[in-house]
Amino acid sequence: MAVLSVSGLRLLPSARGLRRGCRAPPPREVQASGTARVCGSLRRRRSSTEHRLRYRHATSPRRGRGRARPPARRPPAPPATGTAAARNPALRAGPAAGTASRRTAEPPPPRWSRLRPGRAMLPWGPALRAAGLLRSAAPRRAPCGPDLPRFLRGAAAAVPGPGPQPESQPGSFPGTGKVYLETYGCQMNVNDTEIAWAILQKNGYTRTKELDEADVILLVTCSVREKAEQAIWNRLQHLKALKAQRQRARLPLRIGILGCMAERLKEEILHREKLVDIVAGPDAYRDLPRLLAVAESGQQAANVLLSLDETYADILPVQTSAGGTTAFVSIMRGCDNMCSYCIVPFTRGRERSRPIASILQEVRMLSDQGVKEVTLLGQNVNSFRDMSVVQFQSAAAPVLSRGFSTIYKAKPGGLRFAHLLDQVSRIDPEMRIRFTSPHPKDFPDEVLQLIQERPNICKQLHLPAQSGSTRVLEAMRRGYTREAYLELVHHVRDSIPGVSLSSDFIAGFCGETEEDHQQTVSLLQEVRYNIGFLFAYSMRQKTRAYHRLQDDVPAAIKKRRLEELIAVFREEAARANKAMVGQSQLVLVEGPSKRSASELCGRNDGNIKVIFPDAEIEDAAGCKALVRAQPGDYVLVKVTSASSQTLKGVLLCRTTLSRSAACR
Repeated sequence: MAVLSVSGLRLLPSARGLRRGCRAPPPREVQASGTARVCGSLRRRRSSTEHRLRYRHATSPRRGRGRARPPARRPPAPPATGTAAARNPALRAGPAAGTASRRTAEPPPPRWSRLRPGRAMLPWGPALRAAGLLRSAAPRRAPCGPDLPRFLRGAAAAVPGPGPQPESQPGSFPGTGKVYLETYGCQMNVNDTEIAWAILQKNGYTRTKELDEADVILLVTCSVREKAEQAIWNRLQHLKALKAQRQRARLPLRIGILGCMAERLKEEILHREKLVDIVAGPDAYRDLPRLLAVAESGQQAANVLLSLDETYADILPVQTSAGGTTAFVSIMRGCDNMCSYCIVPFTRGRERSRPIASILQEVRMLSDQGVKEVTLLGQNVNSFRDMSVVQFQSAAAPVLSRGFSTIYKAKPGGLRFAHLLDQVSRIDPEMRIRFTSPHPKDFPDEVLQLIQERPNICKQLHLPAQSGSTRVLEAMRRGYTREAYLELVHHVRDSIPGVSLSSDFIAGFCGETEEDHQQTVSLLQEVRYNIGFLFAYSMRQKTRAYHRLQDDVPAAIKKRRLEELIAVFREEAARANKAMVGQSQLVLVEGPSKRSASELCGRNDGNIKVIFPDAEIEDAAGCKALVRAQPGDYVLVKVTSASSQTLKGVLLCRTTLSRSAACR
């Protein structure tokens, strides 16, 4: 059966299909309006009555120009001498030969007989034509109407489906509603929220921060762990009551799920929660205006196709961070590492990098807007590889960190992360540059040297270890051993004195023993990270661990091991942070502290939160007048106390990044 499928919804032809007897176009693949691909041919059923009429029309003599009528039932007349019947014994068979009537003498045509222009419609047509009893009729013309391509174009435009969609041009699906956006998960989701809002804003939507005012509610979701998904299901239950209230008041409310959870669960979201109107994966944000237009008509709409080249390079995100002091810039999407526990390759697809030119354009725009800190984002950010510049497509593949390996072959060609980092850091000497999240395998010496030399590249690195056990690391397919990881840590600290380190750890991975857990504890103690992200293992469908390993660590043991890791991390982080007491830290002011209106907060070069009083201070430029620090200012703070997560201190003066670097 031919199926027209657009963005997850299917349109089935009402008829079961054309018989082979109709002159339908051969099966082929049709591209409809550049969107859904429709395979197969349309078929239409022909009744046996129509076959019988066509047979009688072809074998009966014509009466004028009218339609031939079935001949009357009467005994066959004796054949005349010299006629075709007399010359052909096969046509003289009568009742005595076992054919009592014309109905028995003339069997009905085969059900699936081929009816082609200019040919007999029956298998014995040549014999009848030779006998002079069958005339070659002109082929019958089908009534005028839309042809197949036109039908497919119209259907593809009207029905959403999973096929690749044309991007919604600004104004092609204009909207007038208010949109409420809610973000869950990592920094990539924050950037995705800004991209989605930029697309909707160009199509006429307005944004609201009040849930009760919204005509459209969009949740940008995370699927890395089960707990993150459960938070979305709980939120949908709350929105269910709101939507029911709107329906009683006859005020439409459309709810959409965007991001990784939409990509992973797809149909389950639409079927389990009937209140969800649209589902859009991470590579389908351009299609949001069209999906919302379909949902406005009362239908559910979805587009969850992953792309091999979508980077949203031509879309400048609308920044949503408070105060406009910091911003995220996505430089690549997807991941090829295929760690056995990770769902990211299945929710965000393969690695693809933005052209460097578009990244530099966005960073310049942010600099002009007064943004003071930019974080370069990617699932595997330091694997950046821009293939848009022809002369660099044959460049040699980079060398991995010593003792590290990958499951895929080294990829030659392209401009690499070191080149991008160099170019971005040159745009504005007063703009801090960070990047996350990297993989430990991709830290060549040129990247470390660049971080050490440039004062506006933060001396902070994220080195996700995941485990301290070589056996568990092998099961995770991380591509390194405990010893190789520690060697990299020592090399980083030798190359960048005073560097701040952060990491990720998973407690209770498949097959993890108590000995494996203790090795992770000892790694935390040996490295002494400043920042840590620790979680209990949550098995995800589609991953290698889901298909090859057993989640055999009980939940209670996972919880205990996680609590032990958190306790050890906090103890070691507090020791590392207390080493800064008495030192002066350059802090970028972000705004008022959440706990006290009389205090300000910001972050130092190592991305550690710093709290200090909101007081009048001098300007290091030599101005005698006292000033108050504002968001976006750089200030020097003398640290007076420290905990595992924050530093506290007193203001010294307002300064600039360049002036602070010159005084070191």
